[in-house]
Amino acid sequence: MKLRSTETFWPIKNSMNQSYPSIGSNYETSILIIGGGITGALIAYKLSSEGKKIILADRRDVCNGSTAGSTALLQYEVDIPLHELIKIRGRKCAVDSYLNGKKAIFDLRKICDEIKSDCGFEFKKSIYFSTVIKDLPYLKNEFKSRKENGFDVNWLTKYDLKKLGLNALAAIESKTAAVMDPYRFALDLLEYCQKKGVKIFDQTNITSIEYTKDKAIAHTENKFTIAADHVIHCSGYESTETLSEKVVDLKSTYAIASESFENLPSGFKNAIFWDTSSPYFYFRATDDNRIIMGGGDEEFKDAKRRDKLIPKKELFLLKHFKKRFPDFNFKLDYSWAGTFGETKDGLPYFGKPDPDKNEHYVLGFGGNGITFSAMGMNSVLDSINNKENLDLEYYRFGR
Repeated sequence: MKLRSTETFWPIKNSMNQSYPSIGSNYETSILIIGGGITGALIAYKLSSEGKKIILADRRDVCNGSTAGSTALLQYEVDIPLHELIKIRGRKCAVDSYLNGKKAIFDLRKICDEIKSDCGFEFKKSIYFSTVIKDLPYLKNEFKSRKENGFDVNWLTKYDLKKLGLNALAAIESKTAAVMDPYRFALDLLEYCQKKGVKIFDQTNITSIEYTKDKAIAHTENKFTIAADHVIHCSGYESTETLSEKVVDLKSTYAIASESFENLPSGFKNAIFWDTSSPYFYFRATDDNRIIMGGGDEEFKDAKRRDKLIPKKELFLLKHFKKRFPDFNFKLDYSWAGTFGETKDGLPYFGKPDPDKNEHYVLGFGGNGITFSAMGMNSVLDSINNKENLDLEYYRFGR
């Protein structure tokens, strides 16, 4: 599956300073991680810190799937608002999921500091806003639900938002959010893991996995094998190729990046923005004073049809940017498309689809893929050791 169009912003911004070989012989290991994006990197980081022998393999160059197309808004909010998630999954699961997302942001910051990643990690406020009157009751219900459940939020009026340059009616301001360069972070993390002993192979396509009494045997396209005690799939939306259960609906999404502003609009210095539209629009600044906007989601058909829409989506996104930030001159510099997915409850999937196989998945579907991946990092060890873990129950397969 082609997960993104070719000209995304992050790989152009970062020339790859580390390359990895394709597999050239048979191997045996404790853990095989399939997928070399940000999720695979985080899982490799966690398990290598536990002293596990690890091989990580990716069918393309590492970090060149969804990680390269991510806009990397790090939020504790999930795609389904808290007051609706409570109705779908119950109060404890919903509130814990929002708290897990908050913890994940701080976990990511700690990792950035530990590995000394130059990924431009910055804490921001999150502004969840509405531009239409009919959405105000919905927004007020969400504000009330977050307040009642202990989240630090403020209500902003249209006059407050005008000071930020935003033309909107009202918003919820959350205190905890962040941004970073996901491609740089993932590359830095993989380099760190390699130094810790993780073997990394790219351009290594695993075509099948067979199970013996004691091992999972992964077969590669070029006829080599990797024997492992456990296999962990960190393959994101490509997991639809290996899962029998349908867990996600695939979507096409679009993003644009501006030229660098000489003076970044003040509202973007301390906040990220997203709205109550369905599908929603989202906005953030980069550490080199650009603004990235995303949205315009559609049902995913195929990569060619998705990419053919990019010129049309550029105009669409620019039009909606101007409506929301009328005083800012967005000069288009980059545009791209990607594939993402939505689950029925907006939450990720962790653990073993088949309890009789040592085959695990960490799937951070939705708009919070990076924070979900950090959450999965904290439960994957219990999945391997068959220990009870509340997250493995919340985000299990077959739920």
